Amino acid sequence: MNSYNQGDLLKGINSPEDIKKLSKEELPLLCKQVRDYIISVLAENPGHLASSLGTVELTVALHYVFDIPDDTLIWDVGHQAYSHKVLTQRKDRFSSIRKLGGLSGFPKIEESEYDCFGTGHSSTSISASLGMAIADKLKGNTKNAHIAVIGDGSMTGGMAFEALNHAGATDVNQLVILNDNGISIDKKVGAMGEYFTMMTTSATYNRIKNKIWNMMGGNTPSYSKSKNIFGWFLFALKSMFSGKSNFFEALKIRYFGPIKGNDVLVLVKTLEDLKKIKGPRILHIITKKGKGLKEAEDNPVTYHAPGIFNPETGERKTSDSVEGSPIKFQDVFGETLVELAKINSKIVGVTPAMLSGCSMNCLIKEFPDRTFDVGIAEQHALTFSAGMAAKGYIPFCNVYSSFMQRAYDQVIHDIALQKLPVIMCLDRAGLVGEDGATHHGVFDLSFMRLIPNLTIFAPLNEIELRNIMFTAQKGIDFPLVIRYPRGKGYIVDWKQEFQSIEIGKGEKIREGKDIAILSLGAIGNNAIKAAQELEKEGVEVAIYNMRFLKPLDGSILEEVLNKYNNIITIEDGVEIGGFGSAVIEYACDKGYKNNIYRVAIEDKFIEHGSVPELQKLCKIDSHSLVLKVKEILSK
Repeated sequence: MNSYNQGDLLKGINSPEDIKKLSKEELPLLCKQVRDYIISVLAENPGHLASSLGTVELTVALHYVFDIPDDTLIWDVGHQAYSHKVLTQRKDRFSSIRKLGGLSGFPKIEESEYDCFGTGHSSTSISASLGMAIADKLKGNTKNAHIAVIGDGSMTGGMAFEALNHAGATDVNQLVILNDNGISIDKKVGAMGEYFTMMTTSATYNRIKNKIWNMMGGNTPSYSKSKNIFGWFLFALKSMFSGKSNFFEALKIRYFGPIKGNDVLVLVKTLEDLKKIKGPRILHIITKKGKGLKEAEDNPVTYHAPGIFNPETGERKTSDSVEGSPIKFQDVFGETLVELAKINSKIVGVTPAMLSGCSMNCLIKEFPDRTFDVGIAEQHALTFSAGMAAKGYIPFCNVYSSFMQRAYDQVIHDIALQKLPVIMCLDRAGLVGEDGATHHGVFDLSFMRLIPNLTIFAPLNEIELRNIMFTAQKGIDFPLVIRYPRGKGYIVDWKQEFQSIEIGKGEKIREGKDIAILSLGAIGNNAIKAAQELEKEGVEVAIYNMRFLKPLDGSILEEVLNKYNNIITIEDGVEIGGFGSAVIEYACDKGYKNNIYRVAIEDKFIEHGSVPELQKLCKIDSHSLVLKVKEILSK
């Protein structure tokens, strides 16, 4: 039970209808109580903190002015939406957020009628909102507004611009709110970020714009008659003061702002005005990421998802630096990349806005000219890497496994088809935990395996991750996929002398006469643990660490298929089309009749929870494997 004592106003808020009953003068107090409540809950239950603290006033204002869900509201990126959850009939369950069986950390259609569209990846909101707006127009409904809140760097994603390009050619009732906090997870990068800053700092432009807006009648009916004159006047005015034309107005989308996004009364007044205007329009607001918690305001990157912290002081409580324990796989990747870059000047690092998340911030400190954070643009990251590879460089392109789904065509068309030696490092492979279905990296083995020319490697531990990186930078003539899990590894003394890994070769790591387990990747450590438990009961299990999904080690498969009648494959990916399927296909093609059992994730989306909880749920934990072996041998 969370110890926070809800303020009087928040206690009485159970739905947006309750917010509308408040006077405008009460809204700032409600915002403070919502913010305090979020801080209190997340101090004990880790989640995405800084982003949601920055959008409290916006959330209150949107629910005060609009009639959601009749007016649709889509949050992009979804981790901005915690205050939305608190205010939409989920306050009493908020302490369960991101826990197994609890609230999702992102908007989810099946969780609430107020979640109009599910969002976990970025830059999707404008497209979805536009689709809803056009659907309503086809039904004859132009009254309801369709609102997309985009921010936290999502405007660096190309899909957002594709949607804006379409929206500008329509007359639908769509309002896009650009939540500009100057940062995504890491510092916002790219020309668009600089452009927003330029627009924000043109104080003279904004002052004159407001005067002209009021002179021409603001939102009175006369405005519609003079909108073209007003629009072109502002277009010219913007060019005069910024030296550049307004990008949004050039797309025929009316632009308003920037305004203070952490002033709820300013927001309410502005939204009330904009509600009277039809057609596509964009409101640019300036917010403070981490608003209300000084440590989060000062360190928004660290406090994006800070873990457990003291709600009064903001001090984080972390065990990551405990001496004598393994470090995270992503840190091993980052430190190894720096080591290799020092001995090989052709190495470059590329990441789509995950600089600190994948630990490529280590590389940018040492080699800023050889490190490229391209923004939330996975497609661009892959093709950009392909271009560098075509010119003789060695790109390590690090993309979270679930985000790689967004660049599938680029892997096929720009990399694999041309056999360009891009090293694609898939961080957060397998079950990632509390972020849930939108972020689990469980599909990569299946969707990568079917692509010609790819070599796919999954390290058992940190040493194998280092050694495959070392092997790749020595020179390869094919694209390579390296996938590894989120979180801590298994070996304390991982910084050992580099050794080359033979492409396509696995290893036997445990002898056994009763049954064989073929493992791929770090999940093999569960197989090792299960074998150790079974040994105490007299069951001898052979363990083979296959390392490569593609090409499979045919010599190991021949040995196992000729020696063992019962064979288990284990992977932390989906069952259909994955590692186990590849082994079964091999056996079938060669005419073997062995019993091959796949231990993998069944054909469904997996919810959020801790990794141990989810491994148990999916029956890929060591205990479930012990039971599986006993069941097979008892037949």
